Amino acid sequence: MEGERPPVRHAIVGTAGHVDHGKTRLVEALTGVDCDRWAEEKSRGITLDLGFAHLGAEGLELGFIDVPGHERFLHNALAGLGGIRILLLVVAADEGVQPQTREHLEICSLLDIPAALVALTKADLVGEETLGLARLEIEELLAATPFAGAAILPVSSTTGQGVEELKAHLVDLAGRYPAELDPERPARLPIDRAFQLKGLGTVVTGTLVQGVVREGSELELVPGGRRLRVRSVQVHGSRRAEACRGERTALQIAGAEVSELRRGLQLIAPGAYRPTTSAIATFHLSPTAAKPIRGSTPIRLHLYAEEVSGRLRPLAGAIEPGASGPVEIRLQGPVAAVRGDRFIVRRPSPPTTLGGGTILDPQSERRRGERLRRALAALTGDEAGVLALWAAERGESGLEADAVAHRLGRTPESAAGKLDRLVAESKLLALPTRRGTRYLAPRVYRQVAERAAELLARYHQADRRSPGMPKAELVQRLLPASAAPHADAYLDWLAAQKILIVTGDLVRRPGEEGGLDDRESALARALTELYRAAGLEPPSPAALAIQLGAKTPILEGVVRYLIERGRLIKLPGDLVISPDAISGVERELRATGWQRFTVPQFKERFGLTRKWAIPILEHLDSTGITQRVGNERWIRPPVKKD
Repeated sequence: MEGERPPVRHAIVGTAGHVDHGKTRLVEALTGVDCDRWAEEKSRGITLDLGFAHLGAEGLELGFIDVPGHERFLHNALAGLGGIRILLLVVAADEGVQPQTREHLEICSLLDIPAALVALTKADLVGEETLGLARLEIEELLAATPFAGAAILPVSSTTGQGVEELKAHLVDLAGRYPAELDPERPARLPIDRAFQLKGLGTVVTGTLVQGVVREGSELELVPGGRRLRVRSVQVHGSRRAEACRGERTALQIAGAEVSELRRGLQLIAPGAYRPTTSAIATFHLSPTAAKPIRGSTPIRLHLYAEEVSGRLRPLAGAIEPGASGPVEIRLQGPVAAVRGDRFIVRRPSPPTTLGGGTILDPQSERRRGERLRRALAALTGDEAGVLALWAAERGESGLEADAVAHRLGRTPESAAGKLDRLVAESKLLALPTRRGTRYLAPRVYRQVAERAAELLARYHQADRRSPGMPKAELVQRLLPASAAPHADAYLDWLAAQKILIVTGDLVRRPGEEGGLDDRESALARALTELYRAAGLEPPSPAALAIQLGAKTPILEGVVRYLIERGRLIKLPGDLVISPDAISGVERELRATGWQRFTVPQFKERFGLTRKWAIPILEHLDSTGITQRVGNERWIRPPVKKD
């Protein structure tokens, strides 16, 4: 039934080899499809751009990408090599191994393609001796690659010799190395073609390298971030309800014109990837490179169908030809990349292949010295070490599952699962916040806990009378600005660990109540009585110190203690007054029968100077007794108490 996806496995076969060695004719002999689409290709007899075909077999579906062999069109070849599961290396028996044979083979070796097969084409044009020599040359060429021992099959696209045997070998390899669907990876389609079809509109094609794309779904164009709707899905010319990983896919889309699309852009599940211009990677320098790479080197990076200029810099000393090492890659434009992506690097001029490698961290940060050495050790290790590194580098801000998902190319649920497993193994700690769970390195928590205890100890030592440190002050000194939004979660967590106690807007150490000694207690009683007796215009603390024979610092400390406990009131302007005086003002205001009054009326009524009248009124406003409206105060109704 149309719209249902048959229960088959999928594999992409990529042809590679020198120009005019018969790649396109061989694919046509295998599938019946002529991959030369353009008139120029047919007139010149060479493939200039990517061509596509497919072959169905029992329980399998093979897609073919016929890449151009001419050196001038190698950038088009690189666009087609991403997502390939089987390399079909094509070598003409009458010419043998040629320059593009070697370069294509080197590129495919760097891309970590799982399996390979060699077609020795034009076998009908040579004798057995020449055929044997060509086979020996190919075996020698393969010996130094991951494809050593691959089958070498003589074929002729003209006579049909060996075509069925080659087809059987391809089906066997496809059955052993299919593209397995990974539900933890969101959809990702690098665009290799975009065109307009009459009656259909904009169509894009590519190899779906991850996930599933369904008719009617929404995809995000990256870089750029535009949301596009999938109007229909086709796989090898047949309409489907969905396409899955490993299938050559054509999407009819709404939301963009052909002029806005280009090879190299990617269509992804919305929000699944974050474009980058800086990455850390492992890099293998080609054995044929003319010299080592020592410093910053201009490059052209090829990642799936994308091609972008940038610079590559070794991070652990020079990289010799044939050797590997960690590098930093900085690009002139953004690309969508995740950890594990394979890439090829070419020199801009002359245009030769330098090597290739694997992305370790697509969102790299500036690291130097010991921090860089620790990062490289973690990034080249297992995934648990990588997640622990990323969490440690986020410090008190913590690591989000979404950020991990972007860097790993996983769903947020999958990333959260990986992080939660590390929490269960005590390799990370989970901090629940209002903005979601944050994951911390254990040492970060220890540092926060130690810093909180130290700050509170110093605060209580400096003012032993205080019932606690203001929460806002502690947060400001305890956490960086980036972690401040999670302050409440941190305080709850530290309280649960009995590092501190939160009471209202104050924070204190357990067992640190704050209080006065006998002499200070007597001073507090005297101050309370003097302020009560002084009414609305009490003397200054300095005058009270003289009157009571107390040292000013001690008296000020006791006054602060009384304010914190509500036994005195601090007005704006650092004036201090008795609560009884404020209560008396409220009673008298309500007794006047006024609904509203001016500052002069208030001053006259209570016999106050402006120095005291304005701070008292501002306090009355702040406590809801009065409300300022223009130049007047309105007396608000008293709050009813239950």
